[in-house]
Amino acid sequence: MKICFPVIAVQGLESVVNEHFGSSRQFVIVDSESGQLQTIDNRDLAHQHGACNPVGALGGHDVDAVVVGGIGAGAVARLQQAGIKVFKAQATTIGENLTLLASGSFNQTMTASCGGHQHGHSCGH
Repeated sequence: MKICFPVIAVQGLESVVNEHFGSSRQFVIVDSESGQLQTIDNRDLAHQHGACNPVGALGGHDVDAVVVGGIGAGAVARLQQAGIKVFKAQATTIGENLTLLASGSFNQTMTASCGGHQHGHSCGH
C-alpha cells in the first residue's frame, strides 16, 4: 500500500504529520510493502482557502491512502472519489502512524477534520 503523509518538514520516518493537508509544502509517500520513502512537492500549494485540489496536489503520484492531521470535507470527498482512503493521524510522526496502521488501529476513514489552522481564522470548510 502506498500511503501519503503531508509533513511539516521532511525527516524520513521522524517527519511530523502536518495538521492541514492543503498547506503542506511537501508530502512523503511510503510504500508499506517495500519500506521505500519518496518525497514530492505539493502541486496545489497556491490554492485559495477552501479550494484545495488534493488529487492535483499529489501531481499524478499513485497513492492508496492519505494520513493527515486535518483536511476539509471537500478535499476528503475528492480523494475518496479518486479511490484514496483518508485517515486521521493518530500520532505525531510518520513512523508512529505506520506502526499504528500496521497494528489495525486505523479502523475508520475520515469524513472531515479540519484543524491546525495557524492563520487566525476558524475553519470554513
